[in-house]
Amino acid sequence: MEPPVLQEADPVPSSDEKNLALIMHVLSLVGFGIISTLIIWLIKKDESAFINKAGKEHLNFQISVLIYALASGLLSCIGIGILMLIALGVAVLVLGIIGLIRATEGKIYRYPAILRLVK
Repeated sequence: MEPPVLQEADPVPSSDEKNLALIMHVLSLVGFGIISTLIIWLIKKDESAFINKAGKEHLNFQISVLIYALASGLLSCIGIGILMLIALGVAVLVLGIIGLIRATEGKIYRYPAILRLVK
């Protein structure tokens, strides 16, 4: 597993771009994850390199979380899934806050242990 890496956006993002990335992260923390990220990314990906990169990374994170949650839900019938769901919830909260902080700094946070499905 590769460690999370901070990538500098090229070019340096404007305050509006940072705010959109912040909105993506905040909306995902309050329960509108994939939908809000997908909408913002689809609208702004051609206008902003920063939103394109940050949106793809965050969308991959949200898709991976959904897959992990479904697998944990299936495994909850044997007990281990409940522990996995709790760990997943804590990881989503912590990683989401780290991603939010990095987005406000104008950096793209590469989430650890995610599937990179959107390229």
